[in-house]
Amino acid sequence: MLMNRAETMLVNSPPRRWLQRYEAHVLATLGGRTPGARVAEIGCGPGGGTRLVLDRFGAATVHAVDLDPAMLPRARRRLAPYGDRVRLTQGSATDLRTAFAPFDGGGDGTYDAVFDFAIVHHIPNWRDALAEVARVLKPGGRFYFDEVTATALARRSYRLLFDHPTEDRFTAGEFLAELPRHGLDVGDRWRTRIGGDYLLGVAQRR
Repeated sequence: MLMNRAETMLVNSPPRRWLQRYEAHVLATLGGRTPGARVAEIGCGPGGGTRLVLDRFGAATVHAVDLDPAMLPRARRRLAPYGDRVRLTQGSATDLRTAFAPFDGGGDGTYDAVFDFAIVHHIPNWRDALAEVARVLKPGGRFYFDEVTATALARRSYRLLFDHPTEDRFTAGEFLAELPRHGLDVGDRWRTRIGGDYLLGVAQRR
């Protein structure tokens, strides 16, 4: 599901970039860095998270996808200094095989890590997105996630300002319970923030 105008403005704002740096710090604390890794990112938006994956986590390459084609020109400008280390494409997080096919990516066990900076809660069939994440990860690969839960989405401010799917939204507990069903083990590598509104964690592919 595409973001509305208000959320698009927020995602492209300096406060969101500052917050992503904090989120990246928490995720690195929970799951470590990914030096030299081949990484996929779902929902790259304007590329702020992609840059953190390269600089903060040390990834060698990133294949990044976003459903909104309007986001990609912003991301390309921001990520141009990284050259061939970054490949960007328009597509769905529920079909990474098709999205990453031009880059010889998206196959089973392709990536050392997958990053999700708050995109899965936008996806109506979010369980399918988790299944795709698990499919493309190598055994032992890590899934870094930063998510907005149903607790936050039910708040009046979220309902007034932003558009999200209204059915089958996950709480932090429901998201964590779904991960092992797809071969992703999180253990104690997760944190919630602001009364369970936000969930950050790292799961490892069996």
